[in-house]
Amino acid sequence: MSRSPGRKQENHKISRELFVLTYGALVAQLCKDYEKDEDVNACLDRMGYSIGIRLIDDFLARSAVKKCRSYSETTDMIAQVAFKMYLGVTPSVSCSSATGNEFSLILDKNPLVDFVEELPVERASLCYCNLLCGVIRGALEMVHLAAEVSFLQDRLKGDAVTEIGITFLRKPEDRKHRRN
Repeated sequence: MSRSPGRKQENHKISRELFVLTYGALVAQLCKDYEKDEDVNACLDRMGYSIGIRLIDDFLARSAVKKCRSYSETTDMIAQVAFKMYLGVTPSVSCSSATGNEFSLILDKNPLVDFVEELPVERASLCYCNLLCGVIRGALEMVHLAAEVSFLQDRLKGDAVTEIGITFLRKPEDRKHRRN
């Protein structure tokens, strides 16, 4: 039997929509389980971290990317390959420091909030998509890059864009290994 040519794309879209709906249900359940938004945010970050440390193997196998030689290359790879591969969007990247270790991923469209209109007033400090920060942090750690990852702006909180900040914690020369 032959498959219709558009079938794979259709299944991918259905899978993404199912993921987004399931993610919304997960966040709603966490909000019921935890009184404080900070606890929900921490839980989402931990979950994302666990996903990231496992997802990096899939990413490296499926993308066949070369080793990145700078933080800038690494951030571009996250934006142009990883986000496109897993979420179907390509954020823009901007460097926000003279030292070259702080970057922003700016999402014009965040697929995780496709079915979310706004956060409830009582959940104003909830970082709904904090799972993404954990995923990025976990994946980077598995390739030996320590980083802090956090939301700087969020459309769900009234900002113009969704912006994820990545700060690499070591200087590039700290990563080089010396042989004795």
